Amino acid sequence: MAKIKTAIFPVGGLGTRFLPATKAMPKEMLPVVDKPLIQYAVEEAAEAGIEQFIFVTGRGKSAIEDHFDHSFELEHALAAHGKEEALSLSRSMLHKPGAVTYVRQQEPAGLGHAVWCARHLIKDQAVAILLADDLIDSNSGPGCLSQMIAQYESLSHPGGNMVALMEVEPAETQSYGIIQPGVRSEHNSSLVEVKGLVEKPSPHLAPSNLAVVGRYIVEPGVFAELESQERGAGNEIQLTDSLAKRVGKVPFHGLLFQGERFDCGSKLGFLKANVAYAMQHTSLAEPLKSWLKNSRF
Repeated sequence: MAKIKTAIFPVGGLGTRFLPATKAMPKEMLPVVDKPLIQYAVEEAAEAGIEQFIFVTGRGKSAIEDHFDHSFELEHALAAHGKEEALSLSRSMLHKPGAVTYVRQQEPAGLGHAVWCARHLIKDQAVAILLADDLIDSNSGPGCLSQMIAQYESLSHPGGNMVALMEVEPAETQSYGIIQPGVRSEHNSSLVEVKGLVEKPSPHLAPSNLAVVGRYIVEPGVFAELESQERGAGNEIQLTDSLAKRVGKVPFHGLLFQGERFDCGSKLGFLKANVAYAMQHTSLAEPLKSWLKNSRF
């Protein structure tokens, strides 16, 4: 089985939940402490061994392209002032020439549509998909995608599809794709067979409380299913619908990953992420903790 070396980053959404901040700035460029969301996702992918990065963008997303490119004026100014640490930091998000590709999604028609837009760049191999909105703190351990690839490559019947899972409250199922679980691995209770997948079911119809979060490994058959352009929940082309059609045709697993997920597509989740990541900075943790303790809210 070929190693997973390609990842897709769907970044063409409108970011309406963060207006007016996202009117002129991509939501993926919103910073958590000192790095934009998209950089956390790219770093997680690189740690997992990804070598080819495909961004599915939309209009007004050029800031993402600029972020992963040289800024000659900035680099010249930093070098002229001897700010070597800042210069190294500015260049740290650069990748080998040709490793980063951008595809335009002409309309925000759903996650499945965004992934389908990258179809011509995908060879006959499994690829990873990362949603920058879902910031996952692995607590100094392997990143979520690293955990998934390790499990994916160790399966007795390798290949197929895999999704990252977390448990949610029953009342929250209508905000997620929810799996119908099958048997769990005898050797790894965090690995769950997926027998079905439903997008945003109401609590009384949800097959479980195991929700899919924004990390996927998908095989080429998913792209064939997406070709139908079938609309699902929210009148959008849902990735989960095409994944569900592959159940029973190829192996399908979910992984209850180690770490904490922050929903940075919501304002509350974004604020929580900033506080949590600030607490990991040696220069910020104590002053922030003191301010939170002594402030009157």
